[in-house]
Amino acid sequence: MGESLSSVTNAVRVLKAFSSRHRSYGVTELARKLGLSTSTTHRLLATLVAEHMVEQDPETGRYRLGLAVYDLVAATSPGYDLTEAVLPPMTMLRHRTGETTQLGVLDGREVVYVERLQSMHSLRMFLDVGRRNTAHSTGTGKVLLAHLDKAVLDRTLDGWELQAFTPFTIIDTDLLRKELARIREQGWGCNIEEAEIGATSVGAPVRDVTGQVVAALSVAGPTARMSPELPAITHAVVEAAAAASRRLGHRSRGHE
Repeated sequence: MGESLSSVTNAVRVLKAFSSRHRSYGVTELARKLGLSTSTTHRLLATLVAEHMVEQDPETGRYRLGLAVYDLVAATSPGYDLTEAVLPPMTMLRHRTGETTQLGVLDGREVVYVERLQSMHSLRMFLDVGRRNTAHSTGTGKVLLAHLDKAVLDRTLDGWELQAFTPFTIIDTDLLRKELARIREQGWGCNIEEAEIGATSVGAPVRDVTGQVVAALSVAGPTARMSPELPAITHAVVEAAAAASRRLGHRSRGHE
């Protein structure tokens, strides 16, 4: 019984070792921090990985908090639920722009739209929740790609044959890298007829309490209507994404 409780205590200590300053650890580094043997630390991590409380980077071998931890946080703090946090700023954004607003997350090389509010115009983009698009051709997708860790981005781009959907789609990996670097620096990204002729979108990152980009909020509409208002729409999108991030507990510490 005592040994079992000791294991639980040490597992909790492992989880509490992670913070905004220390988001990942190697086994030896973590063992030293906790004052445990390497073998004990490795067993604890293996158990936590099996339960998705911790995940291991396949390239570096380092460990970080897993998705199950965020599910627990969402269960204890309603404000952490992604769609619940984003919906009020998203609704305001739809009212400000009059265009379709959408929330997307990254799944490999695709962006998945998990929430959307339809435009109030009769001529609008018909976008369904659960719809997927290739990330390189959309404003939402490019924002999410731009904020991946370098190692993850390298793996994502490796061997990816970028498909051309229109004459404006970026299909050169080097050009895409430059575009993503620019998006990361300026804090927003756009797609002007890269996925579909006549359609434009602009998106900005949504961050959680740790500063990690967990989603992107965007506005999409017909190019003819979006283009003249693009600077104002971009400003509104960035403001709405920042508001959503604050609702998730993020507090800006200067330029991310």
